[in-house]
Amino acid sequence: GLVRFGVAPDHPEVKNVINTFTQTARSERCAYYGNVTVGRDVTVAELQQAYHAVVLSYGAEDNQVLGIPGENLSGVYPARAFVGWYNGLPENRNLQPDLSCETAVVLGHGNVALDIARILLSPLHLLRKTDITDCSLAALACSKVKRVWLVGRRGPLQVAFTIKELREMINLPGTRPVLNPSDFTGLENAVKDAPRPRKRLTELMIKTALERPVEATQSAAPREWGLKFQRSPQEVVATADGTRARGIRVALTRLEGSGDSAKAVPTGDMEELECGLVLSSIGYRSLPLEPAVPFDSQRGVIPNSAGRVDGVPGLYCSGWVKRGPTGVIITTMNDSFDTAQSVLEDLQAGALDVATSRGGFGAVESILRSRGVRPVSFSDWEKIDAVEVARGKAAGKPREKIVDPEEMLRVIGH
Repeated sequence: GLVRFGVAPDHPEVKNVINTFTQTARSERCAYYGNVTVGRDVTVAELQQAYHAVVLSYGAEDNQVLGIPGENLSGVYPARAFVGWYNGLPENRNLQPDLSCETAVVLGHGNVALDIARILLSPLHLLRKTDITDCSLAALACSKVKRVWLVGRRGPLQVAFTIKELREMINLPGTRPVLNPSDFTGLENAVKDAPRPRKRLTELMIKTALERPVEATQSAAPREWGLKFQRSPQEVVATADGTRARGIRVALTRLEGSGDSAKAVPTGDMEELECGLVLSSIGYRSLPLEPAVPFDSQRGVIPNSAGRVDGVPGLYCSGWVKRGPTGVIITTMNDSFDTAQSVLEDLQAGALDVATSRGGFGAVESILRSRGVRPVSFSDWEKIDAVEVARGKAAGKPREKIVDPEEMLRVIGH
């Protein structure tokens, strides 16, 4: 799911992690049952009756809302929906974002914000070779967007994107970066003792801000993008008829404190950025699974200690639902190793009662059958995969994703 719907289509090397997952899924010690909704088709309590240990790793499938006037105007989209649209997530396949404006504003300074800016500004010939969906490619071919501002509440030392993604953006063909040198005054000193990744990232931003375009081609680049700092969104401004976005009003902020814990405090000054497209990339949110599973709705996580769900023996969690929506794939993998370690410790310490045997999937299968639910196996998924790859080959790309779940089920004869 993450490789398919989260990783950007032009990052094929990141998708290679799927090979490790596939090896695991093919092992006879592992069984995969897809198209089953936990909490609806089968409850967590029923899973716990069938297994000695149950681990919840269902990620963060919702987005943080801005909570500002005009957020629901036409032309305003959560990053999650926009990413889902170009990545072929079935629930977002009919998004039809309006790309008829020249300027887009992305709210947020994380890797997802950079992904969105890059997809909006990438030359089509580069995107054609990726597994981006056919309909998003067609929409991007007609896009009028030629300028993207990435807006954040805090300063250059608090950006959440990584150097690899920033470098990719700076080197994007046909596009020039617009960074204001005054945003970086005095930062060389401030960053001297910072951890190396933060130091290198800041130095790259400073270098980009101070550099004059090398060749005439770059200064005449048809498209541009830039970072705007210390601006907090207050309101999406509507067109005269009140139906769609024509800009965003932001409060200028000053920083209190330093480093990652610095807080953005409004100064009282306001500014309006003109744009016809607003994409909100301010973070993801996990959702509660069902009332029986503890959930901290403030933090959007399952309360746990080292992955052990508080007050529910034999129930564990890992990933974003365990510690919040931060980090990249390797962070999440390491996190899952920690939870697995907790399960092993509990097995050894006798905290899990393995003396009595459990029904395993046999028990779950009869529950699903009684409810008319027919799971999809891993070999079913491999059939879908093969069809996508074949369709992609015909179009000169890695795969052509099937975006309709009904069509996927037809492919496997369900």
